[in-house]
Amino acid sequence: MKVYEFGEENEKTFAMFPCAAEPWWVFEASAKELAREFHVYLFIADGHDEQGTTFISIEKNVEEAALYLRGREIHHLDGAYGVSMGGASVIRFLATEDISVDKAIIDAGITPYPYPKVICRLIALWDWFTVSLATKCYWIMKAAMPPERWTPKGEDPEEHYRRIFDFEKNHFSAKTIYNVFWSTNNYTMPDPVPPTATKIEYWYGEEEKNARKNNLAYVCRNWPQTVVKEFEGLAHAELVMMFPKRFYAEVRKFMEAEETDNGKERF
Repeated sequence: MKVYEFGEENEKTFAMFPCAAEPWWVFEASAKELAREFHVYLFIADGHDEQGTTFISIEKNVEEAALYLRGREIHHLDGAYGVSMGGASVIRFLATEDISVDKAIIDAGITPYPYPKVICRLIALWDWFTVSLATKCYWIMKAAMPPERWTPKGEDPEEHYRRIFDFEKNHFSAKTIYNVFWSTNNYTMPDPVPPTATKIEYWYGEEEKNARKNNLAYVCRNWPQTVVKEFEGLAHAELVMMFPKRFYAEVRKFMEAEETDNGKERF
């Protein structure tokens, strides 16, 4: 695991867990926006860190992040954010690690499948096959994520996509891709899931609403204090990857919210 830190001069702490199958630096702009106010710990999972590692599991990812924080005498976080696989990491972090978190954002976070293992294996193999194609074939990657939509403002689409393709082709091994999808969909959780005092928002893009139904139900069932937030016109991970200033504004809105006597938030 590689950890990038931004805003080291700030007192408030914020952990950030990116999604899978993307270069770490597509999240850098959003991390730097958060660093205007927070000391940001951007945790880059094995297999995504340019260090020749292989992703093993969500459990290992979370454990290493917690060890890193404890090694720096951090036993409390003001905030945490994770998207997709990173959202799964936040879910397990809240359930298993003895590090308190005031507020957590689970953005399209994946929860463990309830299906028989044979079905889960078939799903993992299909995910591995499709993502492997996209990371090895330039035109498939562009077809899946059209450059006119997925190029950050101010960047050249061809240069941006070529850089992503080169990163994925050279750093994402077949084992990493398979383990990412198997573990993200089948990581272990305590049974029952322990309650948490953390204030939680579950985010998702409008275009992925149906895909997030089971994930959302799992989180809300286990942590009833969860507030749900849908982002109109956005797809999976689009807010954090494409709109860093808006991302920061939305995080700040949640972090600065105060509770009224009736338990609802005001701004």
